[in-house]
Amino acid sequence: MHKNIFIIFNACYLIDKTKFHFTEKNPVVLNTIPKKVIIPVALTFALFILTIFMVVIPFVEKNMMEVKREGIKHLTESAWSTLNLFYEKYQNKELSEDEAQKMAVSHFKRVRYGLEQEDYFWINDMAPNMIMHPYRTDLEGRDISGFQDSAGKKLFLEIIRTVKKNGSGYVDYLWQWKGNPEKIVPKISYVKEFKPWGWVIGTGIYVNDVELEIRNITKQMIHACLGIMLLFLILSGYIIWQGAKAEKERKKAIEQSGLREKQLVQADKMTSLGILVAGVAHEVNNPATTLMLNAPNLKKVWKEFTPIMDEHFSNRKEALICNMEYEQLSERIELMLDGIEDSATRIKAIITELKDFSRPAAAESEEEVDINDVIQRSLDLTHSITKKVTANLSFNPDGNLPKVSGNGQKLQQVMVNLIVNASQALEDRTQSIHIKTSKDIGAQFIVIEVIDTGPGVSPDRLKKLKDPFFTTKRDDGGTGLGLSISEKIIYDHNGMMEFSSEPGSGLTVKILLPFLTKEQETVPGKDNDQ
Repeated sequence: MHKNIFIIFNACYLIDKTKFHFTEKNPVVLNTIPKKVIIPVALTFALFILTIFMVVIPFVEKNMMEVKREGIKHLTESAWSTLNLFYEKYQNKELSEDEAQKMAVSHFKRVRYGLEQEDYFWINDMAPNMIMHPYRTDLEGRDISGFQDSAGKKLFLEIIRTVKKNGSGYVDYLWQWKGNPEKIVPKISYVKEFKPWGWVIGTGIYVNDVELEIRNITKQMIHACLGIMLLFLILSGYIIWQGAKAEKERKKAIEQSGLREKQLVQADKMTSLGILVAGVAHEVNNPATTLMLNAPNLKKVWKEFTPIMDEHFSNRKEALICNMEYEQLSERIELMLDGIEDSATRIKAIITELKDFSRPAAAESEEEVDINDVIQRSLDLTHSITKKVTANLSFNPDGNLPKVSGNGQKLQQVMVNLIVNASQALEDRTQSIHIKTSKDIGAQFIVIEVIDTGPGVSPDRLKKLKDPFFTTKRDDGGTGLGLSISEKIIYDHNGMMEFSSEPGSGLTVKILLPFLTKEQETVPGKDNDQ
């Protein structure tokens, strides 16, 4: 039994090692297996093994030995009954005592039983003398009181003591293996006294036979248990795998939830920043307006003063003002006033575009939109970004582009986002951004293409570009919302947004928007409801 247990535990160890090496290739699974799943499975498995080999198999072995002992007891008692039948024939005067005894001895000399029909009965008297033994005929008729087994035990004297004390009982000793005197093995016999003739009849079992039978049954049980354990391991592995998978998905969901929360916080920050930018733009607008109003007045004042100043300095050419001659200063002042006026106008235009861009658009606002104008205003708005990243920015508009129906502010939001994304993709100033518009008359679509010559996007990432919160610029504050929102805006305009890229060859974003036909466009000065 101990050898069997050793084999089973080695098998379990090898199974466990195999499992470990498998999970080494996928450490995520090993790390995500919850202990609350592993511990009950391991305890159940250990309890099953201990129950089988410490309780069930010893119980079966004990019961089998008891059954065998009971078996030889019943056989001996049956043989005793047969002796009694011969004795009754003597009592009934059917046979003489000598004839009855000889017939009994002859009968039991021929009796065999067992699987191989080699188990037998023997008879000795109380002297003790051997009366009959089918394999040891050399002992028949001899005094066997001094006969010893190979361990020195006087077994026949032990038999006589047992029957004298209890009338019957079990005796264990060493004896030859059936008809083979060279093979000596342990044996257990049951003997019973037949008092009328002073005989002792007995039969026995070879312990080795019982052990062999027990081993065969144990082997069958082990095979059955191995099958059960294999099934148990498969089911347990499946349960653990499902538990690990669920745990992995749970952790992934927690991580994604945390990421979504951070992204939403970032998106909220961007919204707040938009509101802040709108407020700052409003505040800057006031001094910008003052500059725009005062710059022309200053130019008028300077023009009024110029003749007087010319006359005053005509005879004082050597005079210096701010270390400059009057003529040079006069030219500079005119240029400075023109620059102030132009800069104020530019500031005003940028602020206006910034306020328009940051202002929430009305959900139902529909207008005729000039896409070329939207793109140009988006380029103006992002000029400070694009000029830092590339010296090759171009816009090729189709001069006969039809108008589209939609929300100009939202379309501008899309274009600004695409231009900023293209700018962020560039790796040096030699790379370019190219924007062009065209029309597909047959399909009645306006085509907008934004092309950059950056590193491009891999196929697996290209599929995710429009997924909410997917971004390659998270470390730089990207939220991953721009393209998904842009696609939603284009979709709301009944259009499509497509991406194409080859790694190392840049990214092309193509937008298709349905345009208005001449009949659909509003004619200035004409009531279109008539």
